[in-house]
Amino acid sequence: MVEERVHGRIRFNQPAGHLEDGESLVDAAVRECHEETAWRFRPEALVGLYRWRNAANGDTFLRATFCGECLDHDPERALDTDILAAHWMSLADIRGHEADLRSPLVLRSIGDYLAGKRYPLDLLVDVD
Repeated sequence: MVEERVHGRIRFNQPAGHLEDGESLVDAAVRECHEETAWRFRPEALVGLYRWRNAANGDTFLRATFCGECLDHDPERALDTDILAAHWMSLADIRGHEADLRSPLVLRSIGDYLAGKRYPLDLLVDVD
């Protein structure tokens, strides 16, 4: 989990971000995890695709959640500017911060992971 500052408030979220031009979803997940946690991540499956509309401001988000393996950590790597820290947290710890979660997508995707939802990465196709 990442602890981040969002609009002046401290929030907890999975590593997340945006696609860069020409980047695949899998490559974005690898890059964002490295930039926000300093861990090198190897995606193994897609847990789910989630659409959520923030009723407070009308913004709609489409999240792709991956599971996989963290291979190595670079403790000297600077994290993205809005990231305060990266934490390994138990489900109980995450639920203890429920009021501070970035969105309901955090617990929903964790629940789907714990329920065993996995989709092959070749479901995601990039067409040139």
